[in-house]
Amino acid sequence: MEDCRAQLARILSSPDFDATDREHRFLGYVVEEALSGRGSRIKAYSIAIEVFGRDASFDPQADPIVRVQAGHLRRALERYYLTAGQVDPILISIPKGGYVPTFSLRCTDSPDVEKPVVTASPPDSRPRLRLHIGLAATALVGAALILIWWGYSSRPAPARPEIPRLLVEWFDDLTGSDESAALARGLTQEVVGQLSKFKDIVVVQSSGPSTLPQVRYALAGSVDLSADTFRFRIRMFNRTDGSVLWAQSYDATTTVPDLLKAQADVASNVATSLAQAYGAIFEADAKLVVPNPPDDWAAYSCTLSYYSYRAGFDAALRPSVRACLEKAVERFPSYATGWALLSLTYIDEVRFHHPFDPVYSAQWIDRALATANRATELEPLNARGLQAQMFALYFRGDIDAAMRVGSRAMAINPNDTVLMGEYGYRLALSGNWDEGCPLVAEARERNPGPLAYYEVGLAVCSYFSGDHQQAAMWIRKANVTTNGLYRLIAAAIFAEGGYKEELASERSWLLKHQPALVRNARQEALLRFGRPEDAELFLGSLRKAGLGPFD
Repeated sequence: MEDCRAQLARILSSPDFDATDREHRFLGYVVEEALSGRGSRIKAYSIAIEVFGRDASFDPQADPIVRVQAGHLRRALERYYLTAGQVDPILISIPKGGYVPTFSLRCTDSPDVEKPVVTASPPDSRPRLRLHIGLAATALVGAALILIWWGYSSRPAPARPEIPRLLVEWFDDLTGSDESAALARGLTQEVVGQLSKFKDIVVVQSSGPSTLPQVRYALAGSVDLSADTFRFRIRMFNRTDGSVLWAQSYDATTTVPDLLKAQADVASNVATSLAQAYGAIFEADAKLVVPNPPDDWAAYSCTLSYYSYRAGFDAALRPSVRACLEKAVERFPSYATGWALLSLTYIDEVRFHHPFDPVYSAQWIDRALATANRATELEPLNARGLQAQMFALYFRGDIDAAMRVGSRAMAINPNDTVLMGEYGYRLALSGNWDEGCPLVAEARERNPGPLAYYEVGLAVCSYFSGDHQQAAMWIRKANVTTNGLYRLIAAAIFAEGGYKEELASERSWLLKHQPALVRNARQEALLRFGRPEDAELFLGSLRKAGLGPFD
């Protein structure tokens, strides 16, 4: 026990333990209680009273302060053990789901692979390179093949899926002035902050790449400042072979407002380009071939396969993707993103199941909501979990609650364009067309991956604004010809726009391939549109298309 107390003192006195005074007290309290044999008393209520000074009326269900501070404390411990605590003999951790600390002897000959942002002094190396962006989202289609790799091996069981890690090196100051040095350091921290909002990656910041062998990718950059202008150059490269996977440069003037805006814009652009679904990191991982993959990689490959499926919502892929995710969360029950994506596949059983069956749909929606809730319980700030929760609530008919969840998710990570597009689409379909449609347009503009989904959304937005010519342009551009809902939307648009030949083609396809969808168009419309008048307008266009009568 004295060794554990000595380890606690070592952590609390270290400048690399980046925690607030409250978090220092939090850690000291729970460690001392556990070492004194009072671990069973360590609850949210007792911590709130003893550490945070709350009164006896404290309700942990209504006030999440203990849960939130525990998350901050866990991350501070993880950062400490990646820096000053790399060779400490005892590991102190606070497992998720509770507040009782655990103590274990550390194996010093194997690196600590746990988690995220490490602070250290900037390195003196000054790599300089500029390349053009090269993203190829279609490479994700191959990720579906990873499903066949799944299987348990005789290797030691990993604690979590193989979530990609990105090392952010301190950006170089090419000018050598106090102003440029501050700008380089500030930009580095801003990029780290924006990247860290994406929960599908782990962001690591360190004094040098050689100390972190398990990190596949690194981000480096430079700042060049003159009297009138400045230039940021940023690149992501593969640490194994040094190949550059993404690069960009940014230029602006050196007025204070321009500098501040450029710093925020650059960080936002970098985070969106690298860390989101279909970004450079996922593109690179989708191309990796891992023979005889261990469980942690097989579980992560399920997320890649989900996004491959989502690129076209191919119904033939959905069962295998869903099964893969179900196995992933069974193997890794704390994998919040896995639970979130699994929930979204359950929702797709409602969105793309024809003919419409209210009992069948209700069962899948309940399952989707429970699964989404599990994701958000594990990681309250996981945007994909909140997106799944928004979807489940929307299709259950709790539209106001769904929009509140979506708004909260957007506030957490406004750079996640998948989330932005889905929230904007739901917002528009709920009747808030003026607010939702611009978000769909922005998501299409900023998303490096498949665009057809957003283009269908913009076609619907144009249709409800009365611009049928614009709607026809967007629906032709989307060209998702195997999806019945796309065909139904196209029929409504072509009927209103007077495009007779294209309408005849859509009507013929629907009656031949999706007669059940046509027969149940009223239920499908009411399921999706938040306002009955919007559903009736759409059904009126389908009647004009020669489909119906839907009564």
